[in-house]
Amino acid sequence: MSTIAFDQFALTRIADFARSLSRLHQASRRQIVDDDAIDREFNAVCMSVWGYTTDDFSDELFSVEDHAFLDSLDEAQARIFAAEQGYDLVDDQGMLTDWWGYCWMILAEKRGLLTAENRAAARAAIEEKYLSAPNVIGVIVGR
Repeated sequence: MSTIAFDQFALTRIADFARSLSRLHQASRRQIVDDDAIDREFNAVCMSVWGYTTDDFSDELFSVEDHAFLDSLDEAQARIFAAEQGYDLVDDQGMLTDWWGYCWMILAEKRGLLTAENRAAARAAIEEKYLSAPNVIGVIVGR
């Protein structure tokens, strides 16, 4: 008997939040879809599931081991990792297209990186980056 058994009804099914994103990915096979639209939809899924996005914490907060772990994931390992943390990365067509990004979010949650302090620091770093660019005189931030 398998040592890994998950109650599929106890998992948060990310696909339930990603229907619009899945439609965008399907449309991108037939026509050009703006990458920003896909990014906005991915962020909307993350906000719905976690209340944070990948923009709300710095990659530098992850350890070298965490980066190596994320870089080594394949779909099967990602599915097991997500399930161990209470998430399902599968929809009706198979593995979610953005499974790797969701694994970043899952690991960030596991490491306790989804905090208001980390969000503020990440946003400040983004604003600083934009303000250091030539010809930028201000940054408008919706809060």
